[in-house]
Amino acid sequence: MTDIFAQTKAKFHLPKGVIYLDGNSLGPLPKAAMGVVERTIQDEWGEMLITGWNKAGWINKPSEIGDRIGKLIGAPAGSVVMGDTLSIKVYQALASALELNPGRKVVLSDSGNFPSDLYIADGLLKSLGEEYELRVVAPEEVENALTDDVAVMMITEVDYRTGRKHDMKALTGKAHANGILTIWDLAHSAGALPVDLEGCNADFAVGCTYKYLNGGPGAPAFIYVADKHKDAARPALSGWMGHEAPFAFDLDYRAAPGIERMRVGTPPIIALSVLEASMDIWDMVEMDAVRERSIELCDLFIDEVERLCPQLQLGSPREGRRRGSQVSFHFENGYAAMQALIANGVIGDFRAPDMMRFGFTPLYVNHDDVRGAAAILGTIINEKVWDDPKYQKRSKVT
Repeated sequence: MTDIFAQTKAKFHLPKGVIYLDGNSLGPLPKAAMGVVERTIQDEWGEMLITGWNKAGWINKPSEIGDRIGKLIGAPAGSVVMGDTLSIKVYQALASALELNPGRKVVLSDSGNFPSDLYIADGLLKSLGEEYELRVVAPEEVENALTDDVAVMMITEVDYRTGRKHDMKALTGKAHANGILTIWDLAHSAGALPVDLEGCNADFAVGCTYKYLNGGPGAPAFIYVADKHKDAARPALSGWMGHEAPFAFDLDYRAAPGIERMRVGTPPIIALSVLEASMDIWDMVEMDAVRERSIELCDLFIDEVERLCPQLQLGSPREGRRRGSQVSFHFENGYAAMQALIANGVIGDFRAPDMMRFGFTPLYVNHDDVRGAAAILGTIINEKVWDDPKYQKRSKVT
């Protein structure tokens, strides 16, 4: 039987001589994307000009692609829409959730959350008034911190540094039992592991598409709103594309029905065309199979690295079900070691203060890649290749 992941790997452009273990930060280019973008530019924008909004169906792309992503995250049709950046979608979700729970003023998050989410929350709460509070606890303390003064729990399901995975169903259930609404950031979950937003009864979710979903740098984000909230959630960012009748050009805002109200500005059509090419690859696989292969690859990498580099300390949960699709190791000279690794054909990344981070996407990473990457890492560490001064200089992006 042909390995489906050998078929999917052939559909990505992967530079010769490179083992790419950084798809948890930026996915590689789907080969078909270049043709799709060319058609979008030449045949649609070029020949149709502005009529492409109707003739090529541009105006419907955010919802159509949202439904395709919805299949990967356990969201029913009509509950996910594309557009804008992840930071904007976090703002939208949090503002709407707070308004739906008006008697409370506390937003609960954890110290494993991506800093941008915390920045957005802090900025929004300061705008709302001094009585609002952003309460940040350690990841393992979240459950006990779900007290009856909390309005919203805002959590990233998979920790961007360690790969530690929260139990969405359990935490959502506990939150609801205490009258708390939930927002789940799926930046490191969508395309990495099976997600069941509807089954877990999540209220809101957001995520980006440039990581595991391979939409390209700066690809648009998505937002999910549960059916029970879709017509009640008021969009704080009341953009014209979220208006009930955007081309009536009314001076007063009327929110569109359902998830469409979470649209804000003009959708980035060329960027969305890249995402469509990636979604065609995702249509080839089942998320359960992706998850099983992901755990195999991560477990193999941990075994190989610990055998070859006992100096490195595992920074991720050892048990596969408790982490996402990445593995991190602590190393005092981790930044320099990662630069040496990249120079030798293995691309991962570094997160301060000392975390070497590696992502494993079965769509284009296989067992041979894992063994090869671990062997090169072993050479870098044991021969102290990282000690060369050229690997010590810090770049803006780590």
